[in-house]
Amino acid sequence: QVQLVESGGGSVQAGGSLRLSCAASGRTSSKNVMGWFRQAPGKEREFVAAISWTGITTYYADSVKGRFTISRDNAQNTVYLQMNSLTPEDTAVYYCAAKTGLYMTTTDYDYWGQGTQVTVSS
Repeated sequence: QVQLVESGGGSVQAGGSLRLSCAASGRTSSKNVMGWFRQAPGKEREFVAAISWTGITTYYADSVKGRFTISRDNAQNTVYLQMNSLTPEDTAVYYCAAKTGLYMTTTDYDYWGQGTQVTVSS
């Protein structure tokens, strides 16, 4: 089992930045792909970004490409999401997720955090 705890959410004005963190604990010795997802009110949860075990490969949703950066520190069992140039459309609960193995994917993650709220005002 892997436990994931997100932090760093909050309220920011449009154009601002936030950095989300996700701390993993438990069975963190297994190699995994880490991802970020988000769910806005009244909408389905959507993929935001993913990063490979080595951190070399990253993948982004088109809506955040060029504005968000995913990174990880395996020594600290932590994954980050740097969010710049935020817009009100980025308002959502952001979830960290982990998928055991090395295969990059936007679906079928095994473990999920509880989420952290990000609110962007215009």
